[in-house]
Amino acid sequence: MTATDAQATAPTAAGSALPLRLGTRASVLARTQSQAVADALTAATGVPVELVLISTEGDRSQATIAQMGSTGVFVAAIRRALLAGDVDLAVHSYKDLPTAPEPGLSLAAVPPREDPRDALVARDGLTLGELPPGSRIGTGAPRRVAQLRALGLGLEIVPIRGNVDTRLSRVAGSTGGPGDLDAVVLARAGLSRIGRDDRITETLDPLQVLPAPAQGALAVECRTSDARTRELLGRLEDTSTRACVVAERATLAALEAGCSAPVAAYAEVAEGEAGPELYLRASVTALDGSDSVRGSSTGPLAAAAALGRSLAAELLDRGAVELMAAGE
Repeated sequence: MTATDAQATAPTAAGSALPLRLGTRASVLARTQSQAVADALTAATGVPVELVLISTEGDRSQATIAQMGSTGVFVAAIRRALLAGDVDLAVHSYKDLPTAPEPGLSLAAVPPREDPRDALVARDGLTLGELPPGSRIGTGAPRRVAQLRALGLGLEIVPIRGNVDTRLSRVAGSTGGPGDLDAVVLARAGLSRIGRDDRITETLDPLQVLPAPAQGALAVECRTSDARTRELLGRLEDTSTRACVVAERATLAALEAGCSAPVAAYAEVAEGEAGPELYLRASVTALDGSDSVRGSSTGPLAAAAALGRSLAAELLDRGAVELMAAGE
């Protein structure tokens, strides 16, 4: 155990544990979801938690996700702080994590997931099908770009960056913003977490737009060597959520794709003949929307990773690599 690891569990003069330091990005969404984890951890363990704000490459850059290319732009600086002992744990949007494990760090908890679907925020309360051809719709995710184009609605897709409120302000009719877009598409989970779900004009059916792998889920990391913090964080674990995101991210990893690829995957837990089982769907869509491959599979929760790899192999056999390369 390092000196920092010992500090995380050392008693104070009053007999209570020292506060755990939680590393997080500084955006409203990141701070809100990190505070929710902090509050849940304190409620479950009695250990106080304080937030430590960390600036990441993704926060500083004005480039789109596709332009930044590499995965991990929102998490690398936080992971460095964690490995250095500057913080004791970190909360990430799970979909921002690279699929490869980080040496020295453990994914100690996956709390219950928010609604993973995408949401539309459009002018005049319109739904996706009600937006007229030529409407300008903003999104920064290649996955959404590809799937929206594949719907054949004649929409103009506009790349956007910025925090949730910045994106919302660009919708026509919003107060205090430029209003240069007819709609934006965002993760419903993020809107809900910061109390902006009243702005949603339509929650998109996964049959139309399949979510990103691990969308709506949080990942809580700590140092592998810090057994005490790992044990505390384990009390926040939701086994069904972890099984779902493991299956989804195994699909992503087997496709050798990252968050800048037009890959979607969504797993749900359903009651099967032999008990709970996973129902996993995944797709790869050409960026111009001209073609796609979709598939689904079911299996036990304990075989989540194998289920994801198997479905990815099916998609690869059906031309997923060529579709991921299309439009690059």
